[in-house]
Amino acid sequence: MQDQGRSTRKRTGGRLKHTRNRKKHELGRSPTETQVGEPRFRTVGVRGNAEKTRALATNVANVNTGGETVTTEIEDVVENDANPNYVRRNIITKGAVIETGEGRARVTSRPGQTGQVNAVLLE
Repeated sequence: MQDQGRSTRKRTGGRLKHTRNRKKHELGRSPTETQVGEPRFRTVGVRGNAEKTRALATNVANVNTGGETVTTEIEDVVENDANPNYVRRNIITKGAVIETGEGRARVTSRPGQTGQVNAVLLE
């Protein structure tokens, strides 16, 4: 269980007094580590009676090549500044550089939040 509420410590390092229980909207979830592979999705209910589609795995990317957008297949994760270990595990996050049929592209969307991979072609 991840708490995204107020910290339990003061700026000085002292403890704050626990005055109430956690609220449901303050609880976080573990990250969706989207992998390269056969497309798998999960729908998650979020605050405000809305839904998010999480991409658990995908092999399709919408790549912007300057003027037009092309749907192409993802071959590999080449670089990932978020975590170097993600490259070995083929995990796609925002900012990751992927190898596609069009060439190398940088991911601009958050696949774990939006359920799709949007990328911009690198020159």
